[in-house]
Amino acid sequence: MSWKFFRGKRDPVYDEILDRIKGYDKTGDRSLVHVRLDDHTILLLNQLKLATGIEMQRMIAFAVSELIRQHPELRTIVKQFLLKINE
Repeated sequence: MSWKFFRGKRDPVYDEILDRIKGYDKTGDRSLVHVRLDDHTILLLNQLKLATGIEMQRMIAFAVSELIRQHPELRTIVKQFLLKINE
């Protein structure tokens, strides 16, 4: 059964975030990163794929991108570290 079948049956509030994740453009992404996740998170990501059609790689790329966007201090920490080791 297609996940699209359930789109009209779920709360429209969920559609906003799901559309943002599905619309996340990763066409230019060429780097591969091996991540370790706990069993619960893997299970949830697999179930999310079944429920929405969003693959695990897209979800992780979106989540990391959003984390960095919402917390610009992470970039500052990296910049300060690089400046310090280049002194």
